[in-house]
Amino acid sequence: MSSDYKVRKGPPPTSEPFHKQHFLKLPPSTSRILRPNNSSTVISYRYENQKRRDWNTFGQYLRNHRPPLSLSRCSGAHVLEFLRYLDQFGKTKVHTQLCPFFGHPNPPAPCPCPLRQAWGSLDALIGRLRAAFEEHGGKPENNPFGARAVRLYLREVRDSQAKARGISYEKKKRKRPPQQHNPASLMPPQALLESTTSASNHDQ
Repeated sequence: MSSDYKVRKGPPPTSEPFHKQHFLKLPPSTSRILRPNNSSTVISYRYENQKRRDWNTFGQYLRNHRPPLSLSRCSGAHVLEFLRYLDQFGKTKVHTQLCPFFGHPNPPAPCPCPLRQAWGSLDALIGRLRAAFEEHGGKPENNPFGARAVRLYLREVRDSQAKARGISYEKKKRKRPPQQHNPASLMPPQALLESTTSASNHDQ
């Protein structure tokens, strides 16, 4: 799932937009060689690209922080600041309790309620940043993206958006494949005994 945000603060070092500076530029011939050739590889390829962009975006946010903030001093509180900062770029309508469409999954008309980052986008973003932090040498016990405050915030966003939008984020339970029963196990005990006796007599 791709997130719907961008960095606005801080002038980029070149004329190119910030989000375009971090793509790996390869010649066409090399791109054809590295092109994924199956669905699982495509998913992994896209995930790694998105994770790299997310990490660069968070790094830019830390550099634009006032005062500038180093990664070693980053805490769960700073991650929450980052998530709230991203809300201004959200595209998901979240109805307030005073809105007549509060809890309505398909509003029949527009309303002035604010746009926010969807819970699913934030949850996926934190998962990628949490992995990127450890890939860049961070220790799991010091991972600010795995802080309890961040988990509680995501849970609060999920619950509040579910109520405001009238939708459910509960995971669907996977249906278990039907079990194959032995026909003999479905027979009553008396019928099973008679069947066994008859088969024994037939063998004799």
